[in-house]
Amino acid sequence: MLLSLSIRDVVLIERLDLHFAAGLTALTGETGAGKSILLDSLGLALGARADTGLIRHGAEQAVVAASFSVGGEHAALTLLGEHGLESGSDILVRRIVGRDGRSRALVNDQPVSVGFLKNLAGLLIEVQGQHEQVGLADPANHITLLDSFGVEAGARGLVAAAHKAWREAAGRLKAAEQKIEETAREEEFLRHASEELGKLHPVAGEEEALAAERLRLQAGERRAEAIASAIAELRPKDRRQGGPAAALRGAARALARVTVPAGSVNPAGPAIAAVERAEVALSEAEDFLERMAAAEEDDPRALEATEERLFALRAVARKHAIQVAALPAFYADLKARLAALESGVADIAALTTEVARLRADYVEKSAGLSALREAAARALEAAIGKELPPLKLERARFVVERSMLPEAAWGARGADAIRFLIATNPGETPGALDKIASGGELSRLMLAMKVVLTSGNGIETLIFDEVDSGIGGATAAAVGERLARVAEGVQVLVVTHSPQVAARGVAQLRVAKRVVDERAVTGVDVLDGVERREEIARMLAGEFVTDAARQAAESLLAR
Repeated sequence: MLLSLSIRDVVLIERLDLHFAAGLTALTGETGAGKSILLDSLGLALGARADTGLIRHGAEQAVVAASFSVGGEHAALTLLGEHGLESGSDILVRRIVGRDGRSRALVNDQPVSVGFLKNLAGLLIEVQGQHEQVGLADPANHITLLDSFGVEAGARGLVAAAHKAWREAAGRLKAAEQKIEETAREEEFLRHASEELGKLHPVAGEEEALAAERLRLQAGERRAEAIASAIAELRPKDRRQGGPAAALRGAARALARVTVPAGSVNPAGPAIAAVERAEVALSEAEDFLERMAAAEEDDPRALEATEERLFALRAVARKHAIQVAALPAFYADLKARLAALESGVADIAALTTEVARLRADYVEKSAGLSALREAAARALEAAIGKELPPLKLERARFVVERSMLPEAAWGARGADAIRFLIATNPGETPGALDKIASGGELSRLMLAMKVVLTSGNGIETLIFDEVDSGIGGATAAAVGERLARVAEGVQVLVVTHSPQVAARGVAQLRVAKRVVDERAVTGVDVLDGVERREEIARMLAGEFVTDAARQAAESLLAR
């Protein structure tokens, strides 16, 4: 609820601090006293367009602040939390307008945008005036208001759950259709690539193993070549070229022809012995090389086969812009996508059946909700219809129109479009509230709706601006009685010229214009006791208050 309103330098108001109580508060005063300034000031604090014309003459800026108290689960606190503006149960909004036209908005002394301030204000307060109708007159709120009046939450919850299940299944179907469509477009590629990789059948870690085997085979091939060359040097294929063995044998034969005297030692003996040892060593070397050559006898095609496999894997990897190590996983993905393509038709068929079943379930539950809303609509029409005659709207007809939304607009709240309509005269076609009714009629209609629709939007403060315009007597008394009934559930502020309405308030504020230092100044008096009786009597009698008017005022206040 609204706790206080602080105004500095707005039009005729220099300094004003007001405090408000729960229940019904009446704001009274003569025409032109400045009641509209109070509402304009409050509107400025709640995000209305800033106008330098509101700044009091001689001041550099206008400042308006309003404080509210809300419950712990209030939507306004949720909004503040979502924007990092932590708050307790009290919310202070402030607006500052400078002479240069610039304005600042603050919530709990933290700067915010004017747009945010407007959103916050829409959760805190609702104004029902002759020229500004929000909340009840907004068709976007009508379905919520009707549901809060006469549709049980359980039925609404079933529809919301059915809608969620249907839309989630529809989302899965759409995703499956998109996936199979994408897969179908590349089916030729998938089949070719899968066939190619199927022939290779890549194995995890194969590249490293093949590279190591290639290095081993290359090293073995080099060793075999070296051994073969060594053997060729020792035993040339062309025997005419001799070789080490032939040379040694020739040397031994030559040395054997050396002649020496009898009894003398052959000087070539050591050479012959050395040649003989060399021949033995040469024979051993040949045997060793032969054994080495036998040990190196790998498959002559092994290196070629290894390189062909390695190069084939690397070529396919380059073709698909991946690493060789990723080929097994890539191959598995190709097979999976092909399998999905082949099974996708069956999956889509199953999902299509599921979506159709869930849609039918939603339609059924939505139809049940529509039936409940139809019954609630007729009950609401009847309830508001009873409130209209006492408010001098006996010729008016309130209608709740329920129509079916196109399927694209079906949602968690069902398939209904709800509009509140009014026909102010017999034979007229009902139309939008703010298009058919006059200002006074619309204000009284809003009051009748508020009496019946006591909940639904969580707003705790209502302002009625001259809801009693153009009426008096019993009608004004009926307006006051209904305002008091509404004020039993929410805080109500009413700007009124009707003594019957003002007397219903638990508090009364009188707006008055005075001349101070040769300047007009608007002030507000909190009336109590005799002062309040005198103000009610003035409203009854006019400029000259009579004893009869005072007695009538006391009677109204006593009532």
